Amino acid sequence: MLQIRIHGRGGQGVVTAAELLAVAAFEQGHHAQAFPSFGSERTGAPVVAFCRIDEREIRVREPILAPDVLIVQDPTLLHQVDVFQGLQPDGWVLINSRRTFDELGVGEIAQRFRHERLATVPATEIALRHLGRPLPNAVLLGGFAALSGLVGLDAVSHALRERFPGKVGEANVAAAAEAYDFVQQELRQLQEEARHAAAD
Repeated sequence: MLQIRIHGRGGQGVVTAAELLAVAAFEQGHHAQAFPSFGSERTGAPVVAFCRIDEREIRVREPILAPDVLIVQDPTLLHQVDVFQGLQPDGWVLINSRRTFDELGVGEIAQRFRHERLATVPATEIALRHLGRPLPNAVLLGGFAALSGLVGLDAVSHALRERFPGKVGEANVAAAAEAYDFVQQELRQLQEEARHAAAD
């Protein structure tokens, strides 16, 4: 079972992101569930949502304490909440930022995980460009598809069109696609650096 935890703030569409991810997984023939961590959801307050994906029916409903995937919609949470708590050693991490893990002050934590499974993407900037609003949730799902390969960009696009019909859906799809390309480029660069390091 793949367990995903999404951290963000109220008003950033954290719960919607988990629901969209579940729909995308379902679109690919998996069982999926999404639910929020109940608590304060006022604008700006820290919010957590969960998504589980499996080949079999999912019966557990408790919060995810040992995620395989972390998606961080607001980098200011990195020093307010222990977002990395419980992350599996071979887990994936995607953070909404243009800065590197070192620049974000979490380089030491990042050292404990596989570099090719860690990425940042300027999701808020991309969202502003396509949607005119600082909503990073759909953008990050495109980045997650590129980082993990666990859901396809087509499935994410389908979920977005289903949830947001018309122009808004198409703008979200375009934003997710830009994030997908951005993260793929970032991963190619990492591979290139690894090759150079091995050659030296």
